[in-house]
Amino acid sequence: MKLKFLAILFLTLAVGKGVHAQQNFPFADEIRVFKHQDSLKFPPKNGILFIGSSSIRFWTDLEQRFSDKPIIRRGVGGCQLWQLVDYYTPYILFPYHPRKIFVYTGENDIAAGKNGKFVAEEFEKLWAMIHQQLPDATIYFMSIKPSPSRARYTAEMDLANQLIKSYLAGKPNSKYINVSSVILKSNSSMPDSSLFKSDYLHLNSKGYDKWQKVLEPYMN
Repeated sequence: MKLKFLAILFLTLAVGKGVHAQQNFPFADEIRVFKHQDSLKFPPKNGILFIGSSSIRFWTDLEQRFSDKPIIRRGVGGCQLWQLVDYYTPYILFPYHPRKIFVYTGENDIAAGKNGKFVAEEFEKLWAMIHQQLPDATIYFMSIKPSPSRARYTAEMDLANQLIKSYLAGKPNSKYINVSSVILKSNSSMPDSSLFKSDYLHLNSKGYDKWQKVLEPYMN
């Protein structure tokens, strides 16, 4: 109870300092919006949590696509995996006590200059944190997608995916989900630009159609 109070106090202080807070607590305003939503209607336990960066944030019809499932969507636009590890879990992960956790992040870390090994190591930290706090939850890592605008980072993204896939292979209640190959051009290793918005970074509705089909078997 004391730890929960301290966590809430820290967030309150962080988001109350304007621009300075943004430097110390990344995307504080977005976290504050989520906590306000929670104060109005807190998600029930044993839900299905999607957490990560803008690919989750911009999947605005995720709840409608899986309308019969208790979806909790917590995408923080532009966030990096290390920020999820260092900042966000006390606010938009652990309080919900989800039974399934789908993680999509790591892409922005690599675009910011981190390598694939760093991303894999940060995910290992996240997995250990979740497994300790929520040992019965199933953890799904959604592979880092190739994006036309980030083609130069493909090698490091592939490395991160492979390392995380290998890591999860021996872990309980864990699954690596390949959401990358379904958005490639036919008989090609290049992403299909028709599945992306005009920024060639974020998926459009057709791209999310592809992801939905991959994820459906894991939603029960």
